[in-house]
Amino acid sequence: MGSIWTVSAAVSLACVVASCTALPAQGPSTTQVLDPNTSQPTATQAGYLVADLNSQTEAIATSARAPTLRSQFGDNRPAPDPLIGVGDGVTVTIWEAASGGLFSTPVSSTGTPGSHTATIPEQVVARDGSITVPYAGRIHVANMAPPAVEEKIVAALAGKAIEPQVLLTVSHNVANAVTVLGEVNAGARVPLSSKGDRILDVIASAGGIRAAAHETFVTLSRDGRSVSVPLQTLLDRPDQNIFAHPGDTVTLVRDPQTFTAFGATGRNSVIPFDARGITLEEAVAKSGGLIELQSDPSGVFLLRDEPVSIARALDPRFPIDPNRSTIPVVYRINLRDTNTYFLARHFPVRNKDMIYVASAPSTDLQKFLSIVQMSTGPVLTGKALGM
Repeated sequence: MGSIWTVSAAVSLACVVASCTALPAQGPSTTQVLDPNTSQPTATQAGYLVADLNSQTEAIATSARAPTLRSQFGDNRPAPDPLIGVGDGVTVTIWEAASGGLFSTPVSSTGTPGSHTATIPEQVVARDGSITVPYAGRIHVANMAPPAVEEKIVAALAGKAIEPQVLLTVSHNVANAVTVLGEVNAGARVPLSSKGDRILDVIASAGGIRAAAHETFVTLSRDGRSVSVPLQTLLDRPDQNIFAHPGDTVTLVRDPQTFTAFGATGRNSVIPFDARGITLEEAVAKSGGLIELQSDPSGVFLLRDEPVSIARALDPRFPIDPNRSTIPVVYRINLRDTNTYFLARHFPVRNKDMIYVASAPSTDLQKFLSIVQMSTGPVLTGKALGM
């Protein structure tokens, strides 16, 4: 038996010398994640900030507001009255007070009453912004409202027609339209009505969305700026469903939201939200929970990049490179504390977050004992055969 204990002692000594760091593991232990020598920035590593999840850190982490259409464009009013633009199709109808004028016909000898009206066929507003009206010549109409153009034509026909009255109709609207692209059933240039149309109105006019609402993002491009928001935000918050303006471009993109779970969880995978948003509590459940006897409940970590402002609020002492806009932050969730469960119910998980569950310290001991058993097994077998 002495040889058996000699082998066992040798294996034990080797493990102690190596501090058991050579044992196979699926990730860092809780102690290694929290080690300040690892997390602090150095010349060779950027470093990460560690923050325990509590009521204060939850308030700080949830204080960052994503950009919204209203906050970026500051606009919840309808667009101004639509103006005629280059490329629009317009139709002009002219009435005269009596028969026999420029645009009316006299009473015929057969007793047929004469016409007091004439309709000029549809014209497309030329690049110079003008249309042609018989006997009035070229009339500039671009960037003018229809009533103003009607008055302009009446003035040009004064003294030529018999008390003329004019009605101008925009029969083909091009300038006052919104372009809708992407994940819609029928991408199109959607004309805006005079009452004013909101973003969801123009999306509906383009046939609606093809993907699930919680996976769809809306990008509004206006005046050289573009802002992307979840479609669900417009559905949940009517104040964010702002009015569309002429020349806007609305692009819908399908972007499934996911998080990654790894470590001592029941499911190591990239996991979709399958909802418009999930909390930390739901994310842990979706990842299969913690593996009993293998996981460390005090070593559940959520990893993400946070804006510098959030990082400074979490730890003012953490050294931050002035050239950086985001800082890697590790939130430690101690599931041995019951209060943490209630915080996890309200802590939102973001797209591309990572959830890591460290192994329990006892797992290393189990691995060590397995190695000892594997090492001493052949000795025991040889001893038995020798007997």
